[in-house]
Amino acid sequence: MKLKTWFIVAATALTVFAAQAQEMSNDDIANRIKPVGQIHVAGAEAAGPAAAGGGAKSGEDVYNSACVACHSSGVLGAPKVHVAADWQPRLDEKGLDGVWQNALNGINAMPPRGTCASCSDDEIKAAIEYMIEGI
Repeated sequence: MKLKTWFIVAATALTVFAAQAQEMSNDDIANRIKPVGQIHVAGAEAAGPAAAGGGAKSGEDVYNSACVACHSSGVLGAPKVHVAADWQPRLDEKGLDGVWQNALNGINAMPPRGTCASCSDDEIKAAIEYMIEGI
């Protein structure tokens, strides 16, 4: 394609696009460029049912969403859910509040708050109470 022909095609395309842009209202432009999704950053305020007015999550809900990966099978020494032999030595040594503080601050391979950075302190405690239920 010769340079002159290419220039004419490019100029025509720009003219057409400019004419279309002038016909769009500000609302049309805003709709056209709006984000297609949102991202959630762990620990951010507006996360979870509590932020949406749904109230605190139950201990079982927290366990099923954040704790089950390690505490169902004892990954890296995590005490297994509802297994007294795993939990009792910890509870005897530190008490429920000590175990709760370990969960909040992290211990050994467990990061602070496990994998539930958006959980409140009370929700973390409820998850522990669920895991030691019946012990």
